[in-house]
Amino acid sequence: MMKTTLTRRGVLLGAGGLAATMVSGTAALADGNDDPYPLPPFNYSKLPEAFRPAVVDYKTRQWPGTIIVDTSARQLYLVLEGGKAMRWGCAVGKDGFRWAGLADVGRKVMWPRWTPPKEMIARAPEKAKWANGMPGGPENPLGARALYLYQNGNDTLYRIHGTTEPLSIGKNASSGCIRMVNQDVVELYRRVPIGSRVVVLAEGV
Repeated sequence: MMKTTLTRRGVLLGAGGLAATMVSGTAALADGNDDPYPLPPFNYSKLPEAFRPAVVDYKTRQWPGTIIVDTSARQLYLVLEGGKAMRWGCAVGKDGFRWAGLADVGRKVMWPRWTPPKEMIARAPEKAKWANGMPGGPENPLGARALYLYQNGNDTLYRIHGTTEPLSIGKNASSGCIRMVNQDVVELYRRVPIGSRVVVLAEGV
């Protein structure tokens, strides 16, 4: 039986939880029975292997429980103990929308409400109907979960969130947020508490 460890940030670590969600190339919802919109399995064979969930060797000086986003590789890591990390594929910002820096998880929301920023509505006027917010649900572009990224106590307006477009994973596709397959962001949501450090690496680092 694989050992799990509770770090100083309160993060339950160990690869067993990830492996338990993987069955024949698909992942099922791993967040209990209280989810209002249970997710169907996702067939990971649709994604290149580099963007499928895996536990990998990963050397870093960051504490276990830290989230590291490798913008260039379009991969997100959750640092484990013993030189390991959970790795998931992600989508990052399109040209002109990417960002990098340090942040903390300031909020965590299940099936979050989405409110397009004014700049997005200016680029895509059809989104104006959601100016006051689109309720969470299967059609919401933020997907099943969202981790809200804060700097110095202020909302950056960037999120790590699920998506209605899982085949965008591995691409530069967003307006700056970090997208994950819904099943993957559910797993990340379960494992990281509010206050967890997030490191978004600049492209080329």
